Amino acid sequence: MNWKLIFQLSVFGLIMAFATISLIPEKIEFVFWLVILVFCSYVIAKVCTGSYFLHGFLVSLVNCVWITTVQLIFYTSYIAHHPDMAKSYESIPAPLNVHPHWCMAISDVIIGIISGLVLGLFAFIASKIVKKKTA
Repeated sequence: MNWKLIFQLSVFGLIMAFATISLIPEKIEFVFWLVILVFCSYVIAKVCTGSYFLHGFLVSLVNCVWITTVQLIFYTSYIAHHPDMAKSYESIPAPLNVHPHWCMAISDVIIGIISGLVLGLFAFIASKIVKKKTA
């Protein structure tokens, strides 16, 4: 497992965490994430010698930690710039809607797992396409 690479690629998640607070509108955020996922899958395929899916999945899990932490710390600013997200938290049924911070944390983890599956798949596919550097 290339933990250094996983951490380095997860810095994109940290940058996006801060960028989504107030800079990047939620309607185009997915475009940035798509570019990041494609780039990360390419780098994983180019650098790693195996476990491509697992590397991609772990990058997204570390991203999830960064994003959840930053969004919870800057919750007020995040919600102010993401009104659709605030409305979706309000529409959660009463037993599950304990506190908006908890709703955000739970949804971020679910999104992190799903994006991990996507990045893992992208990395696996990229490993079949990308040619390795020869020593």
